[in-house]
Amino acid sequence: MATTPQNKSLILGTLEFMELVFHSVVREVRTQSGNATFGVLKEVSNIVVFLALFYMISVFMGRGAAIRGSLFVFLLTGIVLFLTHIKAIASVKGASTATSAIMMHTPMTVILSIIAKAIAGLYLQFVAVLIIVLFLWVFGADLTISNPGGLVLPAFLAWSSGIGVGMVLMTIAPMLPFIIKTVSPVYQRAQMFTSGKFIPAAYMPTAMVGWFSWNPLFHTIDQARVAAFVNYNSDVTSISYPIWFTLVALLIGLMGEFWAKKTLSKSKHGG
Repeated sequence: MATTPQNKSLILGTLEFMELVFHSVVREVRTQSGNATFGVLKEVSNIVVFLALFYMISVFMGRGAAIRGSLFVFLLTGIVLFLTHIKAIASVKGASTATSAIMMHTPMTVILSIIAKAIAGLYLQFVAVLIIVLFLWVFGADLTISNPGGLVLPAFLAWSSGIGVGMVLMTIAPMLPFIIKTVSPVYQRAQMFTSGKFIPAAYMPTAMVGWFSWNPLFHTIDQARVAAFVNYNSDVTSISYPIWFTLVALLIGLMGEFWAKKTLSKSKHGG
């Protein structure tokens, strides 16, 4: 079948956009940390601090309700997804808006800025996790995972739900800057207690689950542990909740971005 001019233009447009994303991601990695090496080391240090802290708590205070199996896998499934979610929020919330000076350059768009910042943050996080896992494996740590493929969707949802939350905060910030300055850190600190990264959801009292179930990260971390441990099952969380949460948050964020872009366009033309 012959390729029509419309298909050619679509393919070329897609390739050009992918090239723009690539260059924007490289720029963001360098901007965020000066260079990629320093950025990866920074992410490694963040994960190591959390890992060491929770490991010491587990050793000196007892594992409590921790799942039977590898303690390192239990801690990593909570810490990595938690940091991925928080990193995505911070990256997207700090993306260039329609009023930013860089938007005066023709190829740059708000969506491109969001994608670049989100992927740059995920790249640094992914490389940092690989380094830590390799280090633990070399030193003989038990990293047995029941279903490695089952970790992909929860990890992706932890990241994408963070993007959704970040887009909502970014959209509201120009209208309610003082409220966002309060809500954003409160939400991120709430994740320390409501994400369930240290207490498995299936072992929580029913009343406690009610306080945590609003949190998409609570569901993704628990579902990641269902995939990681052969002897752990949970019926108090669902993988569908973070999916719907992410879709709704992204929709609100995109609608807000469309509204902001339209409003800015009218103001430029005196409308």
